[in-house]
Amino acid sequence: MHLRNLHLNGYDFVQLAAVYPPLKAFMAPNPVGKLTIDFAQPKAVKALNASLLAHHYGVRQWDIPEGYLCPAVPGRADYVHFIADLLAEDNAGEIPTGQSIKGLDIGTGANLIYPIVANRSYDWQMVGSDIHAPSFKNATLIAQSNPNLKNNVTVRHQTSPEQIFSGIIHPQETFAFTMCNPPFHESAEAAMSGSVKKNKNLARHKHKRRGKESTANNRQSLNFGGQHNELWCDGGEWRFVKKMLNESVEFAQQVGWFTSLISKKQHVDSLVKHANTLNIKDCRVVEMTQGAKLSRFIAWRF
Repeated sequence: MHLRNLHLNGYDFVQLAAVYPPLKAFMAPNPVGKLTIDFAQPKAVKALNASLLAHHYGVRQWDIPEGYLCPAVPGRADYVHFIADLLAEDNAGEIPTGQSIKGLDIGTGANLIYPIVANRSYDWQMVGSDIHAPSFKNATLIAQSNPNLKNNVTVRHQTSPEQIFSGIIHPQETFAFTMCNPPFHESAEAAMSGSVKKNKNLARHKHKRRGKESTANNRQSLNFGGQHNELWCDGGEWRFVKKMLNESVEFAQQVGWFTSLISKKQHVDSLVKHANTLNIKDCRVVEMTQGAKLSRFIAWRF
């Protein structure tokens, strides 16, 4: 993980439960006696997220409806910290903090994780956008229910299905950066297949930790859920990010860095090649490591 990631040294479940008591119901010792939770259980993962946001970021009013994405906070925090490193490049190596820095999270979801972490880590002004009305409503509720977010995080509803920045970035408005975790599946069928595979892996790892090699069954619920707009779109992440690249040209003078996560490594080269056709002066791929997992985002500016 990034060296500034508050979750670098894992979870202190005793401290987390002290701040967020509902977490206690999901805690149990593993075979070596260390407290943990069952990461294959949605309610356990949601409780862990709520405790992390309360303990590390001072956000005590956080919840998402059943069936919505519940992303792991540590991995999301890494993306924010690497964006901070990009901003430092143009600030004599110092990370710019405070209200003068404004960021935009495209597709913030019902969970509002990126704006929360970005604001509470660096005091940046954050805007989240989402096309899904219930996600917009829940994210707005989170922002308005926490005094430390109320004047620092706003959420905008994208009402045009074919637009990403248009209708969200206002005339004369500027952002230091944009970020996005795009829907990466091409169809509902692909999303379902990916969800089943992830669920099997979670269950298999659970049995391994218990010393029991076992075949996972599909009846276990998924730990992250996800709505249509969160998991898939026509053409998947490749088409979505290509559209983002094309549309960014229109807002070249209003945004410093455009960025987006890329989940599939095979999409990277073609997207960078496309970026190079758009008169983009700086395009790069930033890799991030969380344990054995390697992730990346593409960043570009004009």
